[in-house]
Amino acid sequence: MAATPGLTWQRLRDLRPAELTGAADGWRAASAFADAARERVDADMSGRLTRTQDSESARSAVKRLRRLSENYHYIHTETGLIRGTLDGFADELAAPQRKLRTALTDAASLGYTVNDNGSVDYPAGGRNELTGDTPPGGSVMGDNGLIGAGNPGLYYDANGMYDPAKGPGVPTLKNLNPHHAKAQDIADRIAHALREAHEIDERYSAALDKLRAAPGLTVDSRTWADVASDSDAVSGAAREYLEKNVPLDKPPAERKEWWDHLSKEQREEYVSAFPGLIGNLDGIPALARDEANRENLQMLIGKLEGRHDEASRDMLGGLKGIQEKLGKGGDPPMYLLGIGDEGNGRAIIAYGNPDTADNVSAYVPGLDTKLDADFAGGTVNRAWQTAIGAQEANPSSSTSSIVWLGYDAPQMTPSDLVSGRSVMLTNDAEAGAPAYNAFMAGISATNEGSPHVTAIGHSYGSLTVGLAAQEKDGIPGADDIILVGSPGTGADSAQDLNVGKGHVFVGAADNDIVTKLPNHDEASGMLSGAAGGGSTGFVLGASSGPLGAVAGGAVGAIAGGVGGYMAQDAQTDPDEHWFGTDPASRNFGATRFLVDDGATILEDRGKMSAHSNYFDPAKDQKSADNIAKIVAGKAGKITEEVSR
Repeated sequence: MAATPGLTWQRLRDLRPAELTGAADGWRAASAFADAARERVDADMSGRLTRTQDSESARSAVKRLRRLSENYHYIHTETGLIRGTLDGFADELAAPQRKLRTALTDAASLGYTVNDNGSVDYPAGGRNELTGDTPPGGSVMGDNGLIGAGNPGLYYDANGMYDPAKGPGVPTLKNLNPHHAKAQDIADRIAHALREAHEIDERYSAALDKLRAAPGLTVDSRTWADVASDSDAVSGAAREYLEKNVPLDKPPAERKEWWDHLSKEQREEYVSAFPGLIGNLDGIPALARDEANRENLQMLIGKLEGRHDEASRDMLGGLKGIQEKLGKGGDPPMYLLGIGDEGNGRAIIAYGNPDTADNVSAYVPGLDTKLDADFAGGTVNRAWQTAIGAQEANPSSSTSSIVWLGYDAPQMTPSDLVSGRSVMLTNDAEAGAPAYNAFMAGISATNEGSPHVTAIGHSYGSLTVGLAAQEKDGIPGADDIILVGSPGTGADSAQDLNVGKGHVFVGAADNDIVTKLPNHDEASGMLSGAAGGGSTGFVLGASSGPLGAVAGGAVGAIAGGVGGYMAQDAQTDPDEHWFGTDPASRNFGATRFLVDDGATILEDRGKMSAHSNYFDPAKDQKSADNIAKIVAGKAGKITEEVSR
């Protein structure tokens, strides 16, 4: 049997898990004290000084107080991790301890002796029919779990015959002492319990060893990078504890029920010790997710501060932008419902509490959206604009407006095109749709009433929403769907989106070229025409020299492309776009609402502002007002536009 130095069956038998949980409670108290101290420093000390004093000495004092606040913040986070580690350790060790104690009880009841090394002595017993003698007693050692090792007796069936399926070995005569098999079983159970405890001990010891504070009082980005590493280590060590205790594989409604049955102390522990898990788990209430994700945000910033690649710098800009917005506060209040560095980044931000709001909207952005400074400064503002507009449209009800970046939207980069993650493919939307539906199921589970729910998709995000709506039973809780700047939803009609055609609304600016993408046949005609026209133009232009060849090729490609498009367009359904039927068409059957036409690409000098203005009242008041009215449950008051 492979034994861990220092970990004996006697120590495992005598272990008191209650002492570990008691220590965890002590760390919980330290964590709570640090958190309360930080709140006092921020609110009663630095906050009051900032509001009432305007002098160099006051500013210097505030700076020192903020440093103190960060120290308390660090203490709160690290002690929370220690608490979670100790509780997980105690919980997991309880199982092998129970197995060991049961084996020891069985040994005692049979009169067997368990030796210090884990071997089991058994007495003489039975009868040898050939000789008439009583077979002698002996000692057996438990199986250590290694292939080819262990007691040969393990590989024999109940009749004493060799069973090759049980393992290697050379057949020997059956041990005629009935105590032998019983003792072997007990020895194996002791060995297995010790091996299991050893594995648990190694995992948690490694995690606890990482939880060391650096010398000094400075809490900076390197400190938080270290905290992020600590958090990952604790979550890794506690994986079996979490799989056992957290309903990770259950639907959001069951997770909400689980959360509701936890004590206040248990909830605090999960949030402080496992913020990365709880902050991004659908079905957990918004306040808990927000608290966990604010910790996640700080750790992610620390983690990325030490990296210098472009992707990390971009993501860091987005994280810092979100942190700045959270720090400013405001009305409606901001909630961080998800944050992560997977793929191109994850961020779910709500303006207004989705658990208490009468109206909830969740907007999915599209092409070229990723967690960067543009997302924090621009895309997030669309959710805020919708929240403000909905409040104005229906002052008697409350609204939570969410931006959901819970998937990788396609990027217009060479690497994405080469890897097959192109905006012209459905891959990203197909991956995002079930994740969006899981999030929306969580909203339904945690909201305290029966909210009016609106799913919003913009650009490629409308394809994600469209595919989500076409999954079995549609988007959980959705009453209405808004599609703006949509290249198609993958559906033939609004009826396919599972909310009723009268509850699907479309905004499509006349100068938004994304809403007029060619279908597959038209695109094929454009490419064929461009190739043929370019070749012909090059040959004809060559008579005027090299420059003529180039100019002729360019003109020929444009003319050929237009000709090819028109030829195919004449033969195909004009309502068919790249991702299905044009949502703004009469055939699709949705309600089209009035939006501003926007500038043409030529007027906009190559930009596509007509594709980006739908949410901004300063740039498209008509569209922003109509979106807000639908979200606020006042769809009957929108201004409609004739379908295409």
